[in-house]
Amino acid sequence: MFAYILRKLLGLIPTFIGITLVAFFLIRLVPGDPVEIMSGEHQLTPAMHAEILQRFGLDRPLHEQYFDYLGKLVRGDLGQSLVSHEPVAKEFAALFPATVELAFAALLVATLLGLTLGIVASLKRGSWIDQGMMGLATVGYSMPVFWWGLILIMFFSVQLGWTPVSGRIAIEYDILPRSGLMLIDAALSDQPGAFRSAVLHLILPALVLGTVPMAVIARMTRSSMLEVLGDDYVRTARAKGLSPGRVVLVHALRNALIPVITVVGLQTGSLLAGAVLTETIFSWPGIGKWLIDSIGRRDYPVVQTGILVSATVFITVNLIVEVLYSVVNPRIRTEHTAQ
Repeated sequence: MFAYILRKLLGLIPTFIGITLVAFFLIRLVPGDPVEIMSGEHQLTPAMHAEILQRFGLDRPLHEQYFDYLGKLVRGDLGQSLVSHEPVAKEFAALFPATVELAFAALLVATLLGLTLGIVASLKRGSWIDQGMMGLATVGYSMPVFWWGLILIMFFSVQLGWTPVSGRIAIEYDILPRSGLMLIDAALSDQPGAFRSAVLHLILPALVLGTVPMAVIARMTRSSMLEVLGDDYVRTARAKGLSPGRVVLVHALRNALIPVITVVGLQTGSLLAGAVLTETIFSWPGIGKWLIDSIGRRDYPVVQTGILVSATVFITVNLIVEVLYSVVNPRIRTEHTAQ
């Protein structure tokens, strides 16, 4: 097992180098001068422009800037924001809990709905219920996130007035950031209605972000359940007179969950790394919105960190899932060793 994990970690080295190259050079391909964007409406003289470039090291050749970026990265220095002049690591630490909270709420929605749809569809195979649920999953998978988010806002927020449009909590609440997770901090506060407000602000973003993984989990659950329901031990359990619920939930579902757990783990990485559109639509103050705003401001250190961290989270979660899956199914390690 140790050798298997070590091979996986060594194989990630070229990937991380590639990520740093993309993170560093991609933002520099976007037209626009970061110094002019920073200055706003203030008119800069050529001397002032050159001085600011020199101060941030932007006047040096790109290869020198890249190797300086790598050197700082090895030391754990993510740089300083060109706009706020705050350490990027400090800004990231303040915003990342919001993305984690949204991602795990979306994962909870996706898992509960996906498992339910998949189980019911497998039990009603070939019926209109099966076709309707799988059709719903297909629509959810192919639906554009920004369109789906706007539709939900128009219906639930504008027309019905049930949910807020943006933010993490109503502006009348002043919540002390103890954990960074608004649900927990609001629950620990002594302000009546704070927790309810935090839940209402979370519902729509979590539903929008969880729609695509919900569809993936539903389809995987259905396929896995159909394979398991035809096995001998399931037929034996039914022949013994066990209740249908016990046969499905205890005997069939437990064995069908192995590939589903893998999909859920992979979707976790996708949610943490891909909440950009959802956070932008709902003005959710996480790293996704932070990254989009920084691209518009040409804030190179922030964009580099956002891309690097998002990709690292995605790869790390995938690696953990793959290692856990190899523990459950040792044949995977054997196949990799043979190769």
